Amino acid sequence: MSGDLNGDRQGDFIGINWGSSNCRAWLLRGAGEATGEVVDAWSEPAGVAGLDRAGMQALVAGLLQRWPSASRLYACGMVGSNIGWEDAGYADCPIGLDGLAGRLHATRIGEAEMAIVPGLACRRADGAPDIMRGEETELFGLLRAGRLPRDGVVALPGTHTKWVRLREGRVEEFVTAMSGEIFDRLTAAGLLASIVSDAPVKPGKAFNEGLARGGADRPGLGTLLFGARARVIRGDLPRDEAASYLRGLLIGSEIADALALYPQAAEAPVTLIGANPVCEMYAAALAGMGIGSRSVDAREASVFGFAALHAMSTAVAG
Repeated sequence: MSGDLNGDRQGDFIGINWGSSNCRAWLLRGAGEATGEVVDAWSEPAGVAGLDRAGMQALVAGLLQRWPSASRLYACGMVGSNIGWEDAGYADCPIGLDGLAGRLHATRIGEAEMAIVPGLACRRADGAPDIMRGEETELFGLLRAGRLPRDGVVALPGTHTKWVRLREGRVEEFVTAMSGEIFDRLTAAGLLASIVSDAPVKPGKAFNEGLARGGADRPGLGTLLFGARARVIRGDLPRDEAASYLRGLLIGSEIADALALYPQAAEAPVTLIGANPVCEMYAAALAGMGIGSRSVDAREASVFGFAALHAMSTAVAG
């Protein structure tokens, strides 16, 4: 935390990254050379999936009580979906920061006026549609801050990992992989849950072997996943390494798909935007393929994003 909560803070603004499971909010300076600087931060496991409308309204009221100086309120993520406060829709790619700021969805939640950031929709290189919600704020924040290349490929590892192609500072298209959710579900219940232990997932021999097999053309992922069980049962894979092997299979398959769509990702370091542990796994996976990477914390990216949207939207309004 930085800044002074007790001074003349009129004109500051709030940014909320409000997902299905968690809510993270920041009070940001709204004027002067320090515009966008974090004054205070708050987070709770209070995602929209676990709140009714009264609960969402109460959460925002609590933030305004905590930060009474705020004059504007922005929100991104699942709060703008069909399970959130109000559906903010999707903006079509290719799109730049100006286009996204021009599509902010104005609404009211209790006594507060709130601008919800729409998600993004694209038609991928393989002709299929794809969507994102929340990651767009991180991407454009880092682009405006000069922390991303204007042309290249960026990855946002997580439950639903995004691989994004940037062109001339715009989001051209992207592809989503559910490998994080698949891993969580496979190791929580079902046949494969019986072969894993509580040992942490980490890069190493089993993880790297999974990467290599998952990234190969054949056999397919469905066959490889069941093969992990057979490996443990027959003694070819220690149970304490099974989760790392499974995670490697899934990430290897995902990266192979991403490189097939965006081969330019292998030509320059890939920026990874996310939480440190999962970024470390992806960095190790890419390094094993001879691809460099660098990581940026998703929370930092969100702050940059709200600052960028505030600057753009207030400039237009002015």
